[in-house]
Formats: sequence, structure tokens, C-alpha cells
Amino acid sequence: MAAAGARPVELGFAESAPAWRLRSEQFPSKVGGRPAWLGAAGLPGPRALACELCGRPLSFLLQVYAPLPGRPDAFHRCIFLFCCREQPCCAGLRVFRNQLPRKNDFYSYEPPSENPPPETGESVCLQLKSGAHLCRVCGCLGPKTCSRCHKAYYCSKEHQTLDWRLGHKQACAQPDHLDHIIPDHNFLFPEFEIVIETEDEIMPEVVEKEDYSEIIGSMGEALEEELDSMAKHESREDKIFQKFKTQIALEPEQILRYGRGIAPIWISGENIPQEKDIPDCPCGAKRILEFQFSDMVC
Repeated sequence: MAAAGARPVELGFAESAPAWRLRSEQFPSKVGGRPAWLGAAGLPGPRALACELCGRPLSFLLQVYAPLPGRPDAFHRCIFLFCCREQPCCAGLRVFRNQLPRKNDFYSYEPPSENPPPETGESVCLQLKSGAHLCRVCGCLGPKTCSRCHKAYYCSKEHQTLDWRLGHKQACAQPDHLDHIIPDHNFLFPEFEIVIETEDEIMPEVVEKEDYSEIIGSMGEALEEELDSMAKHESREDKIFQKFKTQIALEPEQILRYGRGIAPIWISGENIPQEKDIPDCPCGAKRILEFQFSDMVC
């Protein structure tokens, strides 16, 4: 892996937010719900969003708004992460990037307003500004349509069947109200905004001198006893795990650690990749770490 410099780490925390703040025009970082697509071109289709193991559609997990300073073509930039929720897969992670210059055909040149728009209804937008339609279940590109009303769009036969069973069979006769009567398909993750804060810089030597029982007190007595036991039999594995727990305990509610080129916090010494294990980018450049997320997201 490319060498990482001492860069600030931004921490992400999941918080409830009104629906309008999680729409594309607000450039949100968020967990769950449907993806708030940034641009209309180059979006992944159903084949790219199918699990390689079971073939079922992947679920949207999170997106991070991550523009690149000094890159006019990436003034707006968002990273989308999808995963498979089907047993026994629960894997199949896939990442996509969507970016736009500041001057584009979809958004204002100026920053978005911090005030709610005049209409803040809960209706789901299932059509991009480009005209492309989105799946009623997952919010990804929907090239398939209902053969009866021709106004309900889907990414796959699985999602069309699911929507038909959970309400579209009745709603199909009222196509003008489809966007307002979308049922809970139990396919999406709960939706939250990811609020970003910069991690406080704590020198390693200061952390070592602090009272570990105070640092990890919020994480329970069982964890404290576990770390005390490990401290008596320190090994490389123990030190890696203890460093992980100590670092996370400083902000135990964090779900995301972001920073281009930051060093990852490993939970175990097993299977740590070497630089030769990480394939180069198709452009030939070495890949670097951009973010790390917690399983608390799921």
C-alpha cells in the first residue's frame, strides 16, 4: 500500500435528518435508504449491481461526498458502497464513484441552501433530471417496466416481484400516485445522515500514559477486563487489537474514518495486505486508502 502521510482524519457519525437534506442537490454523505445519485451519466446498471456469488441485487449501504481539491473535474465527487444482504453471502462489496465539475447541467454553481425547500414532502423521487428512471425498490437504474401500467420501473425481476407482492398489484390501477404509495420492501438499510467531524489529534505517547479504564469505560466492563487480560500477555496481535480498541473508544459512535492516504486501523494482524497484494489502478497509479467504515453501519 502506498505510504500514508500524517493527514487529518475525518470521523463520520450517523444522525437522523429530514428527508430534504438527504437529496442529491444537498450533496449528502449518508447511510441507507436509496442512493442520492450525483450525476446521471455513467451510473452502474443492474449487471454491475448484482452479487457475484448469488446473483441477487446488491443493497445500497452508504455514500460519502468526497470532492478532490484542485481537480476541476471532481469538484463534486461521491463514493457509493453496495453490499449483498442475502444469506449466506452477506458479502459482495462493490464501490462506485460519481463526479462532476462545478459547472454542470444538473446543479447550481453556488452552494446549496441550508434552508428547507418550500415543499418538503416525503414522496420518493424515482426519476433523474436526465430522464432516467429508477427502481421503486432500491433506487438504482430501472430499465424494466410494469407491463400493465408502464409507469413502475425496476432494476430486476426480483424487485418487480417483490413490489408486486407488497402493494403494486393494487396500486397499479392508480399510476398517477405511484411515487406516494411506495411500501416498505424491507430491502433498504435504515437511512441516516453521516455528519463529519475532524478527529482530535492525540499523540501516541499521550495515549499510552492515559488511564485505559477511563478511555474505554463507555464500552463496558467486559471489554475493560478483556484488555487487562491481554496486557499481561502482550504480543504483536495483542498490540494491534488493543490499539484498535483504544482508538475507536475515543469516539465509540463513529461509523466512518475518512481521509485520502490515511493509514487504516487494523483490528487483527491476520490477513493485512502487503503493497504487492493491492492491484494498481487501471491508470497505472498505486491505490491508496480513502475511507474505512465500521460494521455498526449494518
